[in-house]
Amino acid sequence: MDPRYCAQDVVRCALCRDAVAPMYCNVCHTHLCGHCVEKHFSDKSKFHNVVPLEQLLSTDFENKMDVLRRDLNELEKTIFPKYQESAVIIKTQKTNQRKHSQKLTAELYKEGEALHKEINTIIQKKLSEIEEMDKQHTAAIEKQEDVNLIYKAHNEIKQVIGDIKILLNTSDVGLVSKYRSRIAEFRKLPPKLKISLPNILHQKIDREELLKQFGSLSPLSIETEEQGYTVPSPKVKFNPPDRPLLDVPRLITELDTGYDVLYNISCLSDEEIWTRGNNNIMKLYNLNGEVLTSIQTISGLWPDDTAVTRSGDLVYSDSWDSSVYLVSGTQIRTLITQWGWRPRGLCSTSCEDLLVIMESDDGEESKVVRYSGSTEKQTIQWDDQDKPLYSSGYGYKYLSENRNLDICVVDGNAREVVVVSAAGKLRFRYTGPPSTPRESFNPYGITTDSQANILTSDTDSQRIHIIDQDGHFLLFIHNRGLQDPHCLCVDSRDNLFVADFAG
Repeated sequence: MDPRYCAQDVVRCALCRDAVAPMYCNVCHTHLCGHCVEKHFSDKSKFHNVVPLEQLLSTDFENKMDVLRRDLNELEKTIFPKYQESAVIIKTQKTNQRKHSQKLTAELYKEGEALHKEINTIIQKKLSEIEEMDKQHTAAIEKQEDVNLIYKAHNEIKQVIGDIKILLNTSDVGLVSKYRSRIAEFRKLPPKLKISLPNILHQKIDREELLKQFGSLSPLSIETEEQGYTVPSPKVKFNPPDRPLLDVPRLITELDTGYDVLYNISCLSDEEIWTRGNNNIMKLYNLNGEVLTSIQTISGLWPDDTAVTRSGDLVYSDSWDSSVYLVSGTQIRTLITQWGWRPRGLCSTSCEDLLVIMESDDGEESKVVRYSGSTEKQTIQWDDQDKPLYSSGYGYKYLSENRNLDICVVDGNAREVVVVSAAGKLRFRYTGPPSTPRESFNPYGITTDSQANILTSDTDSQRIHIIDQDGHFLLFIHNRGLQDPHCLCVDSRDNLFVADFAG
């Protein structure tokens, strides 16, 4: 029977392959029978150390037992206590972190209260000054010669005017002859008081000076301590594996959504995709073109944008009622409402936050706001020179988070892609390849892939630009049945979905 397909009951000799092997060469690691030991020693090219197999197994067993005892001793006395200590340290660090954060927050509020107190004190002082000036003003008015005399003269003049009118209409010579003119008396008018009223001379509020009043936060330092030396934690930098882009993209499938105009698409999975067009219905399709479900907006009007959360829920923005809604199953609830601002583009982040492009009602300001649930965590609006990062005006703006945590925004009015870090610092503005005139670049949709590349559709040239995470142009996608590419999304396999404007 072939030994490969049967159970081995005893150890066989490695040379004759027949006899039982009670001996073993420690140097050659070879099992030997008694007859083949001499033959094995005949090989003079190396030293041999042949021992009984029982001795080998016994020695090996004792060695293994020694290893087990050493491992157990080290695990129980050294390694396991260290891990226990690390677990306690982590728990303590979390507690201390929360306490310290609460302390910083309390200090900040205390500083704010102190500034508010100073501001209120200044306001009270200014109000007292106004009250004092008001008293002086009133006193000056009352002091004009004698107010009572002025009022008396005013009444007498009024009486004289009436008397003269009566005399002019009478033919009684006696009454007329008794008239005595007082015009010379009344010609001496009282002095007129000239008063220059005070005004408040407004000063422009200096935000930088206010920030100085609050002091500054020392930078957060995080180091990983290991083997007696420290390794500073690196800045966020995503270095993707080398995965070449296809020279010629391959068309996988096409879906007819039934919309007259298709505005937006969001991947729920590799097999399902949310769509929204020129009505108040958002539809979920599979890749066979079948509608799996549909949702109607609360307002009954078109949504501005859609996104899919990490948990698979749909969110949509509705600028008509200044709200963002969360759709979970068939339930719709209001997630965010910010009066005075209109939510536009949406993006769900890797840390389960929601990024929302907000546009002021008057169209003068635009900003990106980060939310955790319904709580505002961060606002991104100004660069280091205190200039707006994003254009004003009622133009479309869409956004996507890159794998390196950068926030990439398509700014339609500015005809550019604006990329900032997770902290809100401007990294670069992309306006097309160097050889492309800026006015011929009109980006609309935006998404990112697993390589941290940024993809944006250009509605002027009917093609898609691919740039790397630092803003360097890589290549175009075009002439693959694209008629009017607008919104984009990428699934987990880096398949690109393109919303053709024609639906």
